[in-house]
Amino acid sequence: MKNPHEIQEQLFFDLIQKGKNTEWGKKFGYNSIKSAEAFKKSVPVSPYESLFPYIDRMMQGEQNILWPSKISWFSKSSGTTNAKSKFIPVSKEALYHCHYKGGKDLLCLFFNNNPDSKLFNGKNLAIGGSYYKNPKWKDSFYGDVSAVIMANLPMWAQYSRTPDLTIALMDEWEQKIEKMAKATLNENVTCISGVPTWTIVLLNRILELTGKKNMLEVWPNFEVFYHGAVAFSPYKEIFKNFFPAPNVDYMETFTASEGFFGIQDQKGSDELLLMLDYGIYYEFIDIDHQDDEFPKSYSLHEVELGKSYAMVISTNAGLWRYKIGDTVKFTSLAPYRIRITGRTKHFINAFGEELMVENAETAVSKAGIKTSSIVSNFTAAPVFFEGNKNGRHEWVIEFSQSPKDLHQFSQILDEELKVVNSDYEAKRYKDIALQQPIIHSVPQGTFYKWMKQRGKLGGQNKVPRLSNSREFVEDILKNLNL
Repeated sequence: MKNPHEIQEQLFFDLIQKGKNTEWGKKFGYNSIKSAEAFKKSVPVSPYESLFPYIDRMMQGEQNILWPSKISWFSKSSGTTNAKSKFIPVSKEALYHCHYKGGKDLLCLFFNNNPDSKLFNGKNLAIGGSYYKNPKWKDSFYGDVSAVIMANLPMWAQYSRTPDLTIALMDEWEQKIEKMAKATLNENVTCISGVPTWTIVLLNRILELTGKKNMLEVWPNFEVFYHGAVAFSPYKEIFKNFFPAPNVDYMETFTASEGFFGIQDQKGSDELLLMLDYGIYYEFIDIDHQDDEFPKSYSLHEVELGKSYAMVISTNAGLWRYKIGDTVKFTSLAPYRIRITGRTKHFINAFGEELMVENAETAVSKAGIKTSSIVSNFTAAPVFFEGNKNGRHEWVIEFSQSPKDLHQFSQILDEELKVVNSDYEAKRYKDIALQQPIIHSVPQGTFYKWMKQRGKLGGQNKVPRLSNSREFVEDILKNLNL
């Protein structure tokens, strides 16, 4: 907070020094790079697809490709155009000096804001993903970033968490939720860390098992929910019903497979403190130029308040000028605080499913082929949790050639989305978090009329395929009186 520019500059030179003898570092002449400006001119901005050939070789056991230390763990997530999942290398440095350091700072900031806290009298309930042996190289593993972190936690951290790792890292979610509920309902849980989606499913199951009205009757000493990965605003009221007490806190984190970026450090504010000493060098690009190979990028000291930027990172796991797909806006420059403003592409990530436009378009196309139908336009949005009802996606589709059976189209679309997106598949498993999507077939010309009404006709204006809010879907259905 006190010396942000000096920290980022020193970190930049440390990263270049460590990366100079890697295959990537030699290719782009890291030995001769003496400044951030030279770095920006020499090394292209890379989406995942550009780094994939290097990462794939690392997954087969090759080393010193992007980063000098041994890489044997890979964080798995969705959102890539060339495969169902993407795999992000996790170095020892990234694990200890980024992800774990973020966890420690999260605790420190919480105690700073709550000096009378008795958090350590109880346990942290952590809802992790799962991990697997890498079939390409027997000495390595891949899995959700939460699973990678939990599987490598030091002993002191394992002692303060619940449930046992044999339960927390299970890959069969129906059994996992059941076992987690039974294992934790009699524990003194004082905090939870996890994604709201799975947390809601777990808490509802605990209430069913105990017959209690709210979670404070189960865990009376509960203090804080650390959350991230999806926007929390749709879930606030649900969690207030679970924990009906004004002193229960909610702290947001900005984390991803690629790193730990920000922490909500102030009570009563949704701004996130940008964490600058976690082995990540930051650059920020104007959204209008984000697809250029060598776009004009801004280092931390050059950013402006209130302007949305696409975030680019270089990390201590060998992601060089990597475009993570998130957009942020600075709300403070002293210290540097941000809000996440969205993604560089349209998406739905209300439940941690990270459904991207390319996923949706691929699934819609295949569903059309299999049902002899033709989709001319569509948009989709989340239907959020309500009480005990799980979430789902709601689609508005305009067909130029309708399927004979809309229900069959819906089923095939659902299955195809599972094929192209592993996170969606996980959330749809046995309807635990997401139910089958709702589909509205609308008359031909609906989207044209809607776009005209919004003043959005013209080649530069496109129908928003996916949205994390319900604004577009509700507007269309309202006009149709559906």
